[in-house]
Amino acid sequence: MNDSTERLDPALAAGNRQQLAGYRAQHFLWEVEQGVATVTLNRPDRKNPLTFDSYAELRDLFGRLKYATDVHAVVVTGAGGNFCSGGDVHEIIGPLVKLKAPELLMFTRMTGDLVKAMRACPQPIVAAIDGICAGAGAIVAMASDLRFGTARSKTAFLFNRVGLAGCDMGACAMLPRIVGQGRASELLYTGRALGGEEGERWGFFNRLCAPEAVLADAQAMARDLASGPTFANGITKTMLHQEWAMTIEQAIEAEAQAQAICMLTEDFNRAYEAFVAKRKPAFEGN
Repeated sequence: MNDSTERLDPALAAGNRQQLAGYRAQHFLWEVEQGVATVTLNRPDRKNPLTFDSYAELRDLFGRLKYATDVHAVVVTGAGGNFCSGGDVHEIIGPLVKLKAPELLMFTRMTGDLVKAMRACPQPIVAAIDGICAGAGAIVAMASDLRFGTARSKTAFLFNRVGLAGCDMGACAMLPRIVGQGRASELLYTGRALGGEEGERWGFFNRLCAPEAVLADAQAMARDLASGPTFANGITKTMLHQEWAMTIEQAIEAEAQAQAICMLTEDFNRAYEAFVAKRKPAFEGN
């Protein structure tokens, strides 16, 4: 136990620090190893669609990650050679056509809250994407920090194919920042599938991997991130997200304040001592 934990008031720790390695997921698979949590959407017979229940559980779990002391990076993937086919046609789309406006808004806010929770959690999220990545699945991939794909992956923001606008779960704000306004417009207006090699050229995918290696490669990246200065990584993620709405002057000042906070960490001191001793620093996230 480090000194900062020993100095922390137990009541404050109880409300703001928790371990999630033992979390028992109900609607997907969840495991934690070496500080890396892996979320596996696990309905391979249907290409891993989301349901009302899985949406809500994912939203709540990503919301809890900001308090986790034993998870420092997250991998999101799908079982059976596909990532996620979007909202389940029978368990979501069918019921939605029968709902009135208040209930429909409850649903769309819930789905948006999943993206908010993914962006607000301090852990970097690496998506391992093979096969079908469509609709809400494409949004989950978009909301991740890094995306590892395969040549056979097919990513489609297909909302207009079902008579809906492309402005779903933050797509019109986030996708143009990843691939550019013109390319995002094409994907959101047409709903066409973005192939793996094209997706890498466009910058949607950070890299392409062999299908049998994409999950392991994503987990290796997540382990590298989890072994780094995790407090500082969380600040980086926060600033990458918040600076979208800042002027350059505001961003420079916000980064000055954020970096000054990081300079107070033990990890900053550890890095200096390791440099002087000519060895690799062992970061502890404090």
